[in-house]
Amino acid sequence: MNKPILSAYFESKAPSGVRLAQIKYDEREHKPEAVINVGQGNVLLPTNPAMQKRLLNLDAPESPFAKGTIRYSNAGGTSACQAAFKNILACEGFDTSKLSVQVTDGGSAAMELMILGVCGPAGSDEKPLMLIDPAYTNYLAFARRVGRKTVTAKRSLSECGKFSLPSMGEIESIIKDNNPGALLIIPYDNPTGQLYDIEQMKALASLCVKYNLWMVSDEAYRELFYTGDKELVSIWGITDADVPGIEGRRISIETASKVWNACGLRTGAIVTDNALFNNRSVAESTSNLCPNVIGQYIFGALAHQSKEELATWYQSQRMYYKDLIVNVHDELLAQEPDLIVSSPDAAIYTLIDVRNVVKPGFDSVQFILYCAEKGFVECDGVTTTLLLTPLKGFYDIPAGEKNPGSTQFRISFVETPETMMKVPEVFVKLLRQFESLR
Repeated sequence: MNKPILSAYFESKAPSGVRLAQIKYDEREHKPEAVINVGQGNVLLPTNPAMQKRLLNLDAPESPFAKGTIRYSNAGGTSACQAAFKNILACEGFDTSKLSVQVTDGGSAAMELMILGVCGPAGSDEKPLMLIDPAYTNYLAFARRVGRKTVTAKRSLSECGKFSLPSMGEIESIIKDNNPGALLIIPYDNPTGQLYDIEQMKALASLCVKYNLWMVSDEAYRELFYTGDKELVSIWGITDADVPGIEGRRISIETASKVWNACGLRTGAIVTDNALFNNRSVAESTSNLCPNVIGQYIFGALAHQSKEELATWYQSQRMYYKDLIVNVHDELLAQEPDLIVSSPDAAIYTLIDVRNVVKPGFDSVQFILYCAEKGFVECDGVTTTLLLTPLKGFYDIPAGEKNPGSTQFRISFVETPETMMKVPEVFVKLLRQFESLR
């Protein structure tokens, strides 16, 4: 009897590198006593107190769910949740008077909508999305899902752990050759932890105006930066006064996941100063009916937070992550001085490059599969393994070309400080164990 045939797209699908280690570990028959999962940005910290209050009191008289009903909201989200996203930006000092907010099911849904709104027709090479490698792998995945092309400018990682952007001349040349529809940047970068400065943002904005591109900024980690001499960077801090013509082409991707410690809430937004983009994006979303209404209600609590309350929250998050990231960074180098560890400037990630300590032919995916499926070492007398993310899927590299991600990994600061401080020892021991078997 004939069997149904999967689409070619499904046949070709493999799990995202962000989730691959966890999936393979779940399938492992003989597990060690402990596993440290730093492969995904699944934040452990409690969410904001105002959001907690609503989360724990969904049956309060003022709650829309008090009578047990859970109805649809508008396709673009509730006015209260939209107001929360605007309040955050306003309290950070940005003019929100001309901004439109569409609430989405997490930042991920906003990414996909953005791609549909700025790129050329599906299956064509017209108006690709331009990224700066290494770029968050979901952008590449969503572009493939909806049949849109991507092009990239490539960063390089120095021996001292600093990423450098390509020159503006190189970026301009790529724009001329490929005629992209939009340039995507992640100022507080995932996966590298790099922090863009305001002059870099303005230079990129100028190119967007010159070549009539949308400028898209993923601001999931805005406020999570650890360099005291830098000002807050945002697409909303660049106006026509800085770069004439930038207004009306700005889009940001927002989320409750990271700064607000609410990954599972699946509440995000696509914010723009272009009313027509917002109108058509909401129209596209009507087929999805509406975003998560419980998540919207919980996040909507931030519409009522003052500038001072939000500033206190940001400071507490920065203090927590800064100490942790710096300590792990230093311990990684203490365990193996020839590692290249990215500078701890922003976001909640560190990138590790092992190119100086492994033999030729090393493959980051094979290493994480080894750790997930059979590898373990002793740490404090406990058999332990480590789940982390290989960087191969964060680069848009043509088949046959060398992928820098073959020797690179991302670790996420999502375990307790005590557990995170075990990561360097476990990582280096597993790496040496793996290399001894090759």
